[in-house]
Amino acid sequence: MINPILNIFRKRITNALELRDKEFDSIGFRLKKDIDSIFGRSLAIRVIDSGSDNSSLIELVNLTTPHYDIERFGVSFVASPRHADVLVVAGPITNNMAAAVKKTYDATPSPKFVIALGDDACDGGIFKNSYAVIGGVDKIIPVDIKITGNPPSPKKIMEALIALMKTIKNGR
Repeated sequence: MINPILNIFRKRITNALELRDKEFDSIGFRLKKDIDSIFGRSLAIRVIDSGSDNSSLIELVNLTTPHYDIERFGVSFVASPRHADVLVVAGPITNNMAAAVKKTYDATPSPKFVIALGDDACDGGIFKNSYAVIGGVDKIIPVDIKITGNPPSPKKIMEALIALMKTIKNGR
């Protein structure tokens, strides 16, 4: 009985926990400034899974968690390509998904921008040269930014969004 009481009054031995990533926050605020100057509102992203292994999608969805909270920087994910400014394609383009990806691209209003997320979307990744895979996203639609890595980190995704904003500012 004495040990629990001593634990209450003893000096704590744990260190202070840093809850925010300062580097990520600085990238995010820079992104927000670029989004505001280009779009004058938030950036709407439509995600397409064209047969990925989900590793890059997990990192992309991780950006929406309370730890990263990408929406505070003006980035939102939408359910319809008709509301999207940017299409993010994860996974290689399979024979079965090629038409769907092309239709989604065509349904997106202009100006439209495309990001290939992960090695699979960039060049086919581990599925390259498979009988069921056409290849990377650029085989069927134009790609503005390629984010390599399997999976790319949330910081790398944010830096790629900043690179996309720079591309847009420079007139593609």
